[in-house]
Amino acid sequence: MDTITKRDLVTQISNKTNMGQAQVLEVLESFLSTVTTELADGNTVVIRNFGSFQVREMKGKIGRNPKNPGLDMKIPPRAVVKFKPGKEMKEKVARILPVIQQAS
Repeated sequence: MDTITKRDLVTQISNKTNMGQAQVLEVLESFLSTVTTELADGNTVVIRNFGSFQVREMKGKIGRNPKNPGLDMKIPPRAVVKFKPGKEMKEKVARILPVIQQAS
C-alpha cells in the first residue's frame, strides 16, 4: 500500500474538479485548520459517511521508563484525538482485506 501525501490529495482533487492546485491547497489547508481549531476547543467534528473526530481524555497512569525499565514513571493525563470511521468508509475499507492477503 502507498502513502498518500497532502500534495497527492491536492493533485487528485485538482484533476477531478478542474480547479487550480493553489485553490485546492487553500481549501484543504482551511479545512484542516478548521478541524484542528474545533478539536482544540473540545468539539467533535462529524463528516457524514466519512467519520468523526473526537477529543478523548487519556487517564494518567504509571509506566516504565524506557531508558531505565526498573524505574516507574508517572504519565500525566492528556487529551488525544480519536477517529471513528463512518459506515460507508468501514464498508469500503473492509473490502480490501482479501486483496491484501493475496498480495502477501
